[in-house]
Amino acid sequence: MLSWSVAFFVVAIIAAILGFGGLAASAASVAKLLFVIFLVLAVVSLALGRRAPT
Repeated sequence: MLSWSVAFFVVAIIAAILGFGGLAASAASVAKLLFVIFLVLAVVSLALGRRAPT
């Protein structure tokens, strides 16, 4: 998930350098969304992994 976020961020940077503003904004928003999803899943995984076994 994090690698997809980084890939979309790189696409956004390259598109912004080349002047494709709409594509850069779309790729940046997808990268931000994927990064937030990654953070949520990481926190949930951390929380569930630290529970004591019953």
